[in-house]
Amino acid sequence: MTQQEMVYKALDELGIEYKVIHHEAVHTIEEMDALGIFTDGELCKNLFLRNANGKTHYVVSMMKDKHPDIQQDIRSQLGCSRLSFGSDERLMKHMGLTPGAVSPFGILNDPEAEVNVVFDSELKTLDGLVGFHPNDNTAFLWLKFSDLLKFIKSRGNDVYYINI
Repeated sequence: MTQQEMVYKALDELGIEYKVIHHEAVHTIEEMDALGIFTDGELCKNLFLRNANGKTHYVVSMMKDKHPDIQQDIRSQLGCSRLSFGSDERLMKHMGLTPGAVSPFGILNDPEAEVNVVFDSELKTLDGLVGFHPNDNTAFLWLKFSDLLKFIKSRGNDVYYINI
């Protein structure tokens, strides 16, 4: 089963409604914007971070136009040690994903629920849909933020909100 199929199956099992748009592979927000197909809601970008000793990992999601300072905007609010980007190998080990495909749905590959999910608090105030890769950068999945939270809670990962 592909990464996308795993995401769709998990959402279907929870009765979560979603819409999928398939597209050519993209690796950056700029490449996604250039496609001109993201008009269904708020497009989100994601960072995969680790703390200084590499024992704690975070997937941080925010609206696509945000540019946080990792230490000032994220680390200080989480109250953790210095943060840095997780390596490609670490991303594969902890979320089963490759660069360009990072999303909260990667927790499907985290059976011990060790990766913390962090959202910009502004996301929970949105009335419309939010969009994420379904663990593959050749598609985009739109759903309600409340449904995304339902999915995460079903997996047992910790969720945090910060202001970015």
